[in-house]
Amino acid sequence: MNHLRSALVIALCAALIALPSSVSASALTTFNVWQWNVSGNKMHHGSTTDGLVSEAVNSILDSDAHLVAFNELCWGQYKALQSALRTAGWPNDSTNYSRFATILGPTAGVCNGNEDYGNAIFSKQPLSPASRFTLPPDGTREQRNLLCAGLLTTPGARFCTTHITTSNALAANGKKNNENQLNFVLDQMEAYRADGQTVVIAGDFNAQPDYGRLNNWYSSSLNTVNNGNNTGHYREMDDNDPTACLGYGAWTANAIPADPSPCAAVEPRSKVDLIFVREDRIAGTYTGNALAIPATCAGIPEGACSDHRIVIGTVPVLIG
Repeated sequence: MNHLRSALVIALCAALIALPSSVSASALTTFNVWQWNVSGNKMHHGSTTDGLVSEAVNSILDSDAHLVAFNELCWGQYKALQSALRTAGWPNDSTNYSRFATILGPTAGVCNGNEDYGNAIFSKQPLSPASRFTLPPDGTREQRNLLCAGLLTTPGARFCTTHITTSNALAANGKKNNENQLNFVLDQMEAYRADGQTVVIAGDFNAQPDYGRLNNWYSSSLNTVNNGNNTGHYREMDDNDPTACLGYGAWTANAIPADPSPCAAVEPRSKVDLIFVREDRIAGTYTGNALAIPATCAGIPEGACSDHRIVIGTVPVLIG
């Protein structure tokens, strides 16, 4: 019996040693992701007291969000969100849970006439130092960016946000400005993946899911009448919802695009706010949705707190 027990132990140890390193080293975690383009200057003029901050904080808490991204956020609003989330006890580390990236050019100092304007990320976990990348130019003086930071208590995980230009003009390389920016961001996502990192990116991509410039983002495994011809490796958290528009998802922005979506007969408004994760890092069923725009902000027609909806997603991922 002792010989049999020893043989079994040796066999089990050998089996564990033989497991691929990607299996033995990987850990499974689930992220709840939250993103909102708040139009912090255009609609709110930098205000921190008109209801925007409180609506955002309440939604973050109600969504049990772990990772939070903002686009078009003013510096004062960023500081107010820091304070409100800290007071709510949301971050695990109240000294290290947010990062900001100013959009340089004519938008710098635009909020309240002297405050910066840009993208921001917040994390329930403490964050590593931020990486801020300037996107390729779009023919204006505005310098858009990609903002990323690692999660210190989940090594190998990284969270990013970006806000892509709307410019369709051709750049010097013969590609459109928005395409160049999307490709730049995608290249950085792939560089992180090659380094063994699992990345979640949420932001305003200013492109609808069926647009050709997103074909190299969306996974080739996604092929529906609403979103086909894809050649990439990423899934968007709302692309598998059969109750919205399969392969496409729910609308996120009030604007009605000149190039209507395949779902325009049902819903003519735009879907441009997206949450992406590389398909080979997804470890189960993921979900996404867009929430109603809060209508409680003072001094804005009909109280609308933004011209974009809050976008949420839940995704189980492999780390390592």
